[in-house]
Amino acid sequence: MPIIKVTTLFVIQLFALSVAAREEAFTILSPSRETNSLITVSATIDGDHVNLKKGLQLNLDFPPTTIAASSNQPLFYVTGNQVYEGRPAAAVIDFSQSTADVASVVITNFEIAKGYAYLSLDRKENFLLGANYREGVIDVYQLDENHIPTTHVSSLNEGRKNAHCVLLSPDNRFVYIPYVKDTNALFQYQFNEGTGALTPLKKLNADPPLETGPRHLAYHPSLPFLYFSNEQHVGVSVYRKGIDGQLENIQVCDITGLRLPDDGRSASDIVITPDGKFLFTGLRAAKHGLDHISRWKILENGLVKHLGLTKADEVPWGMALSPAGDYLVVTGFGAGTLMVFRIEDDGDLTRVATMAWDKKISDVVTWAP
Repeated sequence: MPIIKVTTLFVIQLFALSVAAREEAFTILSPSRETNSLITVSATIDGDHVNLKKGLQLNLDFPPTTIAASSNQPLFYVTGNQVYEGRPAAAVIDFSQSTADVASVVITNFEIAKGYAYLSLDRKENFLLGANYREGVIDVYQLDENHIPTTHVSSLNEGRKNAHCVLLSPDNRFVYIPYVKDTNALFQYQFNEGTGALTPLKKLNADPPLETGPRHLAYHPSLPFLYFSNEQHVGVSVYRKGIDGQLENIQVCDITGLRLPDDGRSASDIVITPDGKFLFTGLRAAKHGLDHISRWKILENGLVKHLGLTKADEVPWGMALSPAGDYLVVTGFGAGTLMVFRIEDDGDLTRVATMAWDKKISDVVTWAP
């Protein structure tokens, strides 16, 4: 096949056209542990509504829970949250041949050391990183020329349980590992993008405030700020990143406008809009009938202001933005629903679609073919 070279201007034009096209339709993908499958859903925008239609449901040989997506290829990495002897627990799903024909989708199983509650790729997509929740272990796998994880190149075990996220900084230099519940820590590492090695920073623990329980992470798109959903405080923590990678906590902002009981509530996922104006986090409180999406405004100084709460179906868990950033996609873990909200100019959310699907879906990504 001949190699085709394009100018930078042409690439920019293609990107601009693709962003415009994303406003019309996108695809939602989620792993289902109930049916051992990867579910795809097409989302078509029709005026003030979004039409959801179930697409392919790809059968897997294990109960998948976690998914990561390539940013430049139709490749998706799926794992379960535990490993069973003699059975696969991870797969790469390749849609490059077809997005509509099950027989043309290539599924390649690969071996993992442990199950993972969170998966991500480094920014250059040479490594796959996984966070094991039960034991608090972080693993790094190198991808081969076919983008399949092969060599297990690095592993971290700080002797703490409940690691909940592993996500490279935008410059691909640093990794921050948040720990929830009684562990309550935020460990800091330098990432070697050539080898996949993780080296502790001189101050390993960024010392999050007591009982906040940093859970999932979102990076500001242009400023040196990081935002964590606080599983125990059910709010947001804001950190400033120094040039040496060290984090400094500058704000803990709890939700307002809702009296919460002391038990039976926790925060889930967090996402940030591409323009860096708004954050959204999930509030799980099904025991008390208080499941919501929490809305946050990001101020010019990087701090956040709580805007309010939007009612959600039972146990809002996995969250993702549409590829263009105009819609928020949320999984109802307890309700067995997929929710889509339009993000208004003021950061408010308007529900524009709901679809019934499997229960216990905890992760979701979107894609614009």
